Amino acid sequence: MSRLPPFSSLFAFDAVARHGTLTRAALELNVSQPAVSRRLALLEEDLGCKVIDRSSRPLQLTAEGQELYDVLRSGLARIEAVVERMRDAAASDSVSVSCGSGFAAYWLIPRLPELEQALPDTSIQIISQAHTDETATADVQIRFGDGNWPGLEVGVVLGEDVFPVASPAFVEKSGKLLTVDILKSERLLGQHRDAGAWYNWETWFDAVGSPARSKLRTLDFDSYALMVNAALAGQGVCLCWAGLLDVFLDSGALVRLTDVSAGSGRGYFITFREEEAPDSPVRRVAEWMISSSTYTGRS
Repeated sequence: MSRLPPFSSLFAFDAVARHGTLTRAALELNVSQPAVSRRLALLEEDLGCKVIDRSSRPLQLTAEGQELYDVLRSGLARIEAVVERMRDAAASDSVSVSCGSGFAAYWLIPRLPELEQALPDTSIQIISQAHTDETATADVQIRFGDGNWPGLEVGVVLGEDVFPVASPAFVEKSGKLLTVDILKSERLLGQHRDAGAWYNWETWFDAVGSPARSKLRTLDFDSYALMVNAALAGQGVCLCWAGLLDVFLDSGALVRLTDVSAGSGRGYFITFREEEAPDSPVRRVAEWMISSSTYTGRS
């Protein structure tokens, strides 16, 4: 790598090139005018050519000076942009939140404008997991379970209360009152996952006291979001966790089919490190999400 001229000389040259006078350059650099002149002389001696035409007023760049200025300004501009970005990041608080894709899509993202308004100086990074029980290194984690995670602060966001929903088009097409027993013969939308941790159709029918006596007609998906999209498209009936699909129930895009529901002590919980300070950005985000819960479930 070729030896670079002293940075003090390069900064002096940059200031003179921008201002056109030694006086203004000296004021910007907080040095004397003779000091700027000496730095320019050292730069020209180092390069072996003139970079400033001192015969003109304001001072003009020589052809060699213009070439040097172009590359120097480009590099300094990039440095300035990176420094500004780093300073902005340091001045604002950033909190990462991990959660299941369904929770992110249907509960968290619709509430982001309110969260940003409540905590305007906090930057939120969402890390979507395929399932909420996956390990993540995020500051705040939304987990589905029984709320028992030793060593972590835990708060409930949504309790578990599960009931069937479908689109109005599906209900109209069926032409029937979709009671619990009738549902067993309808197309049921499901998801590939551990039935021990989540309700599926078999365990849901068991929980409401109406076990399925024959094989159910199901269409399974590998994500909750895909299953919900299928329900919105009128492809079948899906299970809804209370508080999760309110945007579709409130708009009428989905309708609840029966008052019968299955509850448990499980639910969506927010967890974060116990050592978080009372006024830390992480704790503020977690507490806001807990306070924004519209349904805490039933046991």
